[in-house]
Amino acid sequence: MSDPKKIFGDASKAAGSAFSVFGGIKEEISGIVKGRVDEILSTLHLVRREEFEIMTEIASRTRSAQEQLEEQVAKLEERLAELENKNK
Repeated sequence: MSDPKKIFGDASKAAGSAFSVFGGIKEEISGIVKGRVDEILSTLHLVRREEFEIMTEIASRTRSAQEQLEEQVAKLEERLAELENKNK
């Protein structure tokens, strides 16, 4: 009979090699799936969450700036109306 330590050592090496192979296969499959999902999303004209959040932030800042400008215009119109009334 073979030495039990050698048998367990060989089995351990084989299992380690198998895990390495499975790890590589997992990464390969993950890359393929990610690529296919990206292709499908691009054909559906969908956006990623990160892009959506960025655009939401830009829209919020733009809305805020617009509101400030509207307030400034309203104040300037009031001021202009006061000046026109003084000149009459």
